[in-house]
Amino acid sequence: MTLQIEVDLTAGVPPYEQIRSQIVAHVSAERLRVGDRLPTIRALAADLGVAAGTVARAYRELEQVGVVTTRRRSGTVVAAGAVAADILARQAASAFVATVRAARLTDDAIVDLVRGALLEPTPAGDRQEGSEVAHPDAR
Repeated sequence: MTLQIEVDLTAGVPPYEQIRSQIVAHVSAERLRVGDRLPTIRALAADLGVAAGTVARAYRELEQVGVVTTRRRSGTVVAAGAVAADILARQAASAFVATVRAARLTDDAIVDLVRGALLEPTPAGDRQEGSEVAHPDAR
């Protein structure tokens, strides 16, 4: 499988974040499944025209939140726990969108609600380390 990732060096979003969020999107859409191997850091960096450190940072962040795991012999692969949590998050998001659309809110108003919720402080212990994976564009 060829992993389709694009990086816009003129965008306001750092290249490592573009890579990270696109990999999360591929996992979410099940274009990448548990055990699928990601390209090596050097290969992906060369394909995208970015520094190897940029790809390494994206992979490191993905590993910290459990989306991928890196093993010496098998390289970087999609982790088993990544899919289940993402499916639950997608289901919750779909339910939320259905509810607020039924209330006749515009898409812009819906996005504003989500952004506002992301800015709210959370009680200690409620937010798990790395929960931003469910919100790739929220940083």
